[in-house]
Amino acid sequence: MASLKEIRNRIGSVQSTQKITGAMKLVSAAKLRRAQNSIIGLRPYSNKLNEILSNISSSIPNKSEMPLFMQRDPNKILLIVITSNRGLCGSFNSSITKETQRYIEENYPEQLGNENIDLICIGKKGKEQLEKKYNVVGHYETFIEKTQFHPIAEFAETLMDYYINRDYDRIEIIYNRFVNPAVQKIEIEQYLPIEEESVEENQNTLGIDYIYEPSRAELLELLVPKILKTQLFKTILDSVASEHGARMTAMSKATDNAIELLRDLKLAYNNARQAAITNELNEIVSGAEALKG
Repeated sequence: MASLKEIRNRIGSVQSTQKITGAMKLVSAAKLRRAQNSIIGLRPYSNKLNEILSNISSSIPNKSEMPLFMQRDPNKILLIVITSNRGLCGSFNSSITKETQRYIEENYPEQLGNENIDLICIGKKGKEQLEKKYNVVGHYETFIEKTQFHPIAEFAETLMDYYINRDYDRIEIIYNRFVNPAVQKIEIEQYLPIEEESVEENQNTLGIDYIYEPSRAELLELLVPKILKTQLFKTILDSVASEHGARMTAMSKATDNAIELLRDLKLAYNNARQAAITNELNEIVSGAEALKG
């Protein structure tokens, strides 16, 4: 059995950990509230933009010849992997890195063998893990710390230029989509080229026709970059909200575990203290008996 001093030291250590995890839980809850409000507010705007895109593009016969709609054989692949800059958020980062490895090995073994897969990591943790095995051509940490539209929009323009200039034949995003504070769902979305199937699915739900000024083609050229920028911004907001939800959940569980451990340690301390008192009494009684003899 551990000594009373050892148990007291462990109790002090666990109490300190409990205070830290409790504080981190409160901080994450406050950040989550802001991030959750941002993503919930952006989703209707993003969905409406996609509906407008669907309606406009449905009647344009040659949209597949437009640069951002043009399908090519996926010889050169770029994956955008979104993680966090910090840990202590459960399996949030490890699940993304594992899913990225699985996805590459199952879907792009030939491109991987030919070194035709590049990664751009948004978030420090993903870069640290994935650069050991894959070619990471860029990483961004500020998008996570300060999720602002204009820097992300500039990055989206860079991705569009990559595709138009044929630097890459397909660009995909891997990230955690925010469902609720306790649930995050890994999503893999094709960013470029724009898939006509998704456009047609949205169009089937509309059933509305509009009169456009200027022409549909001109509007499409204006809308597509804006929609792609908004889509990328939304995925990063989703990931940030998911990160704070995962960290809040992890810190809540850690705090609960600390409380449970403290309960066990205090019980062990009381048992050890009781045993020490009993030993002292036995020694006193034995000494008294020896003096009588």
